This record gives sequence, structure tokens and C-alpha cells, in this order.
Amino acid sequence: MKRLEKLYEGKAKVLYSTDNPDLLVQYFKDSATAFDGRKKGIIREKGILNNKISSRIFRYLESKGIKTHFVDMPSDREMVVKRLRIIPIEVVVRNIAAGSLSKRMGVDEGAPLKNTIIEFYYKSDPLGDPMINEYHIKAFGLAEKAELKQMEDSALKVNKYLSEFFDERGIILVDFKLEFGVHRGEVLLGDEITPDGCRLWDKETKEKMDKDRFRRDLGKVEEAYREVLKKVME
Repeated sequence: MKRLEKLYEGKAKVLYSTDNPDLLVQYFKDSATAFDGRKKGIIREKGILNNKISSRIFRYLESKGIKTHFVDMPSDREMVVKRLRIIPIEVVVRNIAAGSLSKRMGVDEGAPLKNTIIEFYYKSDPLGDPMINEYHIKAFGLAEKAELKQMEDSALKVNKYLSEFFDERGIILVDFKLEFGVHRGEVLLGDEITPDGCRLWDKETKEKMDKDRFRRDLGKVEEAYREVLKKVME
């Protein structure tokens, strides 16, 4: 399979077409952004670490019956994925109050939640990915009712499996972001699952092991990502 022309370049990845119309190459970059792109930087070898972490997690989720776009990891920075019609909705799953939820609700970061929260955001960099609900999704035709139900059900299953997966490795899954798309009429989990889009805390020390270290200038960013890779490969 040959990597052909660049189709899209985002903040963290580049998508390339291939000689197979059903497959793309997803290339992971070292660039990092926060606060809707207002903060930018480089996390050394982040692309390599995130590709390996995401590939491991996708393989694990596939073993649990979660259908994803993952096909193969041919190199340190490349992932072969199924071509998706992206559904322009980010699904955020929250198990513990942190980040924007803490600010919105006026609660301390780390406060336990009585139940898991699912939030929807409209994928639009120019608009800052605003929060939306089912009524917005229906009114603007962002997803079919059946697609939204599949996304929500899949997100809850992913949360169950990943919470168990990380817990066994001494990590708390605080919250995370998922993206979905349609391939041959089927809704699949897409994008990536990495410390870029997950809040991960050390189970004993509550030390942050994710992009919050970059957002908040906590230092030891690369070390945290490397530790996550080490633990997910166990």
C-alpha cells in the first residue's frame, strides 16, 4: 500500500490518501496546542508515543467488540485507518470533575460524580467547539438519531472497558474525548485515544499524566506520556 497525497492537516495529525480508496494513513505529529490553539508548542516524540498508545488501545477495544477505524501500525508515526465520513460531534465522557466541568459547576477538581456524564461538542475550530445537546444535533442535522444512539452506547462501553484497563495499570481515567465516523454504513470509533484527549491521573499520587501538564506548564510532559505508554503496554 502506497501513501499518496495529503488530504488534511490538523493540530496533531496529518491524513494521507492511499492506493486503496477505503484506507488512509494517519500521521502523528509532535506539535501540541491548548486553549483553542492560543498556546502552541512541541512535545518531543509525542507523535511516536501517541501512535503507539492509540494503536494499543484500539487493539484492546477491538478485542472487546468495539468497532474502530484502526487497521494497522506500519511505522512509529503512521497508523493505517479506514476512511470515514466524520460525524462532526465530539463525545466527552466524564467520570470525575476536572477541567471545564469544574469551572462550569463550581466544584473542586477531583470531586467524584454520582454518575458518568456524557457531553456533546460541535467540531468546529473557528467556533471553539461549542457544547451542544441532542436538540442542536437534530436541528442542524449533525447526526441521525440512530447514529447518535450508537455513539452514546459505544462511548459508555468504551468508558467501562478503558476504566478497567487503566485501573489495572494504576491509572485513573478521569475523562476523555471520542470521535466517530461512518464507514460503509457503519458507525466506527475514529481519531485517537491518547493523553492528548484523555485526563489520566496516577492512582496513588493523583499526579497528572496527560496534556494538562502542557496546558498548565507543570513540566515533565514527555516523561508523563512515556510512562503512559509503558503502562498501557503491560
